[in-house]
Amino acid sequence: MQHIADTADAVTDLAARLAQHASIGLDTEFLRERTYRAELCLVQVSAGDDALCIDPIAVTELGALAGPLTTPGVVKVMHASRQDLEVLLPAVGLVRPVFDTQIAAALAGFAAQIGYAELTRRLLGVELPKAHTRTDWSRRPLSPEQIEYARDDVRHLVPLKLKLEEQLRTLGRMDWLAEELAALADASALATDPEEAWRRIKGLRGLDPARTRLARGLAAWRERRAIERNRPRGWILDDAALRELIVRVPRSLPALEAILEMPAGVVRHCGGELLACVTAANVPDPPPALDVRQRPDPAKSALVKRLGAVNQAVAAELGIHPEVLATRRDLERLADGGDDIAALRGWRRPVAGEKLLAAM
Repeated sequence: MQHIADTADAVTDLAARLAQHASIGLDTEFLRERTYRAELCLVQVSAGDDALCIDPIAVTELGALAGPLTTPGVVKVMHASRQDLEVLLPAVGLVRPVFDTQIAAALAGFAAQIGYAELTRRLLGVELPKAHTRTDWSRRPLSPEQIEYARDDVRHLVPLKLKLEEQLRTLGRMDWLAEELAALADASALATDPEEAWRRIKGLRGLDPARTRLARGLAAWRERRAIERNRPRGWILDDAALRELIVRVPRSLPALEAILEMPAGVVRHCGGELLACVTAANVPDPPPALDVRQRPDPAKSALVKRLGAVNQAVAAELGIHPEVLATRRDLERLADGGDDIAALRGWRRPVAGEKLLAAM
């Protein structure tokens, strides 16, 4: 039996069949090693007792799928869906409504980032093969074994949904789930805001205000350039070179060239733009000294520890993992006086947020 739709007619026929189901399983395979935007290589769907693959390399126009994948009448069951939603957005539009089995599992007491295979094993008693976890899904032809592996990625999604809904109804947490899933309908959350890209760079804690402005400006420049050229941000400028720029604050091309981590080609083609970012950040000359030995503030450390204990106690009482309520980073931001954290919004606020605020 043919288990892959690789013609326009086959995709159109499949879309019509999918539209007849209340819930379908959905997953994708993609590559993004050489590009900023992920390359969609395979779409897998399950409906009823069947699971099939769609070849977006053979059929580049997937508009026929927009109907079942965006209609409110068909629930798309996915696992750890964010990247898949991002990849599918330009091909079919925003996929919705979505039931994310990883999100539902976290509310039911499983680890926050539990994988699909582990969840399938624990809830359905099914062991999934791991032979093709490193497959290059852009290569053709796909072997029958690869197609079967890809079908397994969606075959158990709807049964998982039914099991998780049963558990969450028993726990009285279906309202929690509805709130979490509603956030997946925000298309703007699927794109990286260049002005916030600096927060993803590791090793930038404890910067002075001027260097924070520089970090924001340089990371935004890199993100925009990566988007424009559809290249990985690390190909534009890697994090090591970016950190050195922020620490050393070069103000001339020779100073840029003196940074060992800085590729000569970047200085040659982008040196003026990088120096413009330095100028725009208005960093004092000389820049403020950096305390490379920065030690944590004892009072803040004690407060974060106390908040962590409260968070763990609430999580233990609920039978869920603490990071589902608040991450370590959330607690640090709360200790710094911030209030824009998940624990202070929605269902989490009365459950855990008020207790965290009381512990302040």
